[in-house]
Amino acid sequence: MWLRMSPGSEVLSVELSELLYRGAAGPRPRGSPPLTWPKVIRWPRLSVLPIQRRFLCQPLRSVRTRAPAWTHARSATFLRSSPRCRRASDTESSLPPPARTWTFTGGGTKGGKMPVATLLPFTATPSRKSASPTSFRLTEKFILLLVFSAFITLCFGAIFFLPDSSKLLSGVFFHSSAVETNTRTGPDSSDSGSAGSDVRVLAKIKKDHEKALLEAKDTLQKRPDEIQQDILDDKEKLSRDSLAQVAKDGGHLPVVEYHRPPGTTGHEPLDPETRDRRAKVKEMMKHAWDSYRHYAWGSNELRPVSKQGHSSNLFGSIKGATIVDALDSLYIMEMFDEFDAATEWVEKNLDFNVNAEVSVFEVNIRFVGGLLSAYYLSGKEVFRRKAVELGEKLLPAFKTPTGIPWALLNLKSGIGRNWPWASGGSSILAEYGTLHLEFMHLGQLSGNPEFAQKVMNIRKVLNRLDKPQGLYPNYLNPNSGQWGQHHVSVGGLGDSFYEYLLKAWLMSDKTDEEGKKMYYEALQAIETNLMRKSSGGLTYIAEWKGGLLEHKMGHLTCFAGGMMALGADGAPSDKTGHQMEMAAEIARTCHESYVRTALKLGPEAFRFDGGVEAIATRQNEKYFILRPEVIETYMYMWRFTHDPKYREWGWEAVQALEKHCRLEGGYSGVRDVYASSPNHDDVQQSFYLAETLKYLYLLFSEDDHLPFDHWVFNTEAHPLPVIRKDQTEIPNEVE
Repeated sequence: MWLRMSPGSEVLSVELSELLYRGAAGPRPRGSPPLTWPKVIRWPRLSVLPIQRRFLCQPLRSVRTRAPAWTHARSATFLRSSPRCRRASDTESSLPPPARTWTFTGGGTKGGKMPVATLLPFTATPSRKSASPTSFRLTEKFILLLVFSAFITLCFGAIFFLPDSSKLLSGVFFHSSAVETNTRTGPDSSDSGSAGSDVRVLAKIKKDHEKALLEAKDTLQKRPDEIQQDILDDKEKLSRDSLAQVAKDGGHLPVVEYHRPPGTTGHEPLDPETRDRRAKVKEMMKHAWDSYRHYAWGSNELRPVSKQGHSSNLFGSIKGATIVDALDSLYIMEMFDEFDAATEWVEKNLDFNVNAEVSVFEVNIRFVGGLLSAYYLSGKEVFRRKAVELGEKLLPAFKTPTGIPWALLNLKSGIGRNWPWASGGSSILAEYGTLHLEFMHLGQLSGNPEFAQKVMNIRKVLNRLDKPQGLYPNYLNPNSGQWGQHHVSVGGLGDSFYEYLLKAWLMSDKTDEEGKKMYYEALQAIETNLMRKSSGGLTYIAEWKGGLLEHKMGHLTCFAGGMMALGADGAPSDKTGHQMEMAAEIARTCHESYVRTALKLGPEAFRFDGGVEAIATRQNEKYFILRPEVIETYMYMWRFTHDPKYREWGWEAVQALEKHCRLEGGYSGVRDVYASSPNHDDVQQSFYLAETLKYLYLLFSEDDHLPFDHWVFNTEAHPLPVIRKDQTEIPNEVE
């Protein structure tokens, strides 16, 4: 081997270690010419000698100078000489011809360039004898690596697959770190203390291991049903502890005073007939409640035919929908014993810590709305705490690129999604648009401004979009912020969005000018594009699909008569009368849909084409599920006009309900309102107690009972108080 450097090169920073070539050349052939160097390399205190099998250096210290860079991957290191270094006289010989070239390059010269030095290395023979004794072949290295990997895997497997490994790991790592800390305190630390710590660690590990083995042995001796019961008991205990902790710290809610708004209870009607009719409605409520309490207490809803509980997947694993939905109805009807029983159940059993997917819309209007209303009516703190707790669990639904909430939400994971059938994964207008009233009150009661910010952001998104013909399509993509399918309806999928625009303005003490503007502009677009009159003189609201009208009106759309009457007073003076006329026309059309059936109960939807008017023509539209929208409009029309026909129409509905829907086990919907005898669907909907019976009761009550200038009803008929302009906090003691 020999080293060649360009003339004039400066001293390079080289370390000799990497120049040691483990597979040095074999013995020098006989007759080889002596080794000559083109240029002698001189470094202070260092000499490099050509050798036969390996580089040997004089026993000098390593020298570091300015560091060049190697174009080869290796770096050259000059190490202190080994005791095995040989004399130069013993190793002076010629080397075999070069097989590879390394080039030195690097800075360090005055001109900024490093002269090139070429290293012509030796050629190593493949003989094992020529290799270093400490070197290994590639296959040997691979085998060693496999053995080491297997050992590490065995160690970790032994730890993690032991029974109760979490306890063992925590004992090992936690205590071992403590021992390490003790050993690093310095030379003054006593060996006896360290040894004592080690003994304690080992004893702790052994004890935990023995305990885990005993637990595993006991568990294996139990029957599968006993093991499952133990798991359920542990979950229940954890849930109770969580609820107790929340109750203990009060949910971190601000302390506020409570002031009961006017009209929580009203005067008896002066008219004896009206008084008797109201008493009848109260008796219907008692029958529905008692049946639920007897056959389905704690379930979401009642099956009155089979006399058992019924649970809808809309609420996931949350229980007690009928209890929460009926709270305010019980209070308004002065059924205080029943109200107290419901309150006790809410306090002890209503649990939102569930790993289940729920409908954000349904849970909001029924549970959040029902709890808020119960709080404002009674002043009981448990309802405020529960409402805020649930509201906070719904906030992750807004985690979308646009802030438009998901329709479905897992309350535990916070993961949301939309209904798979909704126009390319879109959110639905009536769902994301029906959160405003409840969230504004949640912000008031919790002191958390995030609730109001979330629902106000929805308006910002909507105001940036172009509206086809001034209408709001039912579908909006929460990722892109663009409309989905251009389908417009004032019934299902769209209805309560328009209702909440108006009621947001009223609930704000008429300060929410944005909500007011959006409502009246939308109402004008509805009148222009969707409202039509049949050949028989019935006014109806059709559905709009891509510019084409479908002459169908749903039972859900019948709420619009009450909405128009409620908003007529705030319309421009020249339009107030016109809007009241439209409201009256819608009420008459919906009444006709009831009158034209065999059971005098309205179908789910009715049509105005093919020579029919206000009649359902399709079998899947002929059912009645105890819906409240028609009676809701009667109640509003009575309040604003005091026309006695609306009370009469309401009484007709009471008689039909009693005749065809009342059963020994409660009230049931029917599958075909045109059939001569009812075929019951065996479900007493929670909204029957929350809405239908409440609106009937208020229809036969005086106007001072929940007056409209102090209360606004959410879309589930839960009354919420008007937030006054000068109101800065909500009180907590009943006056």
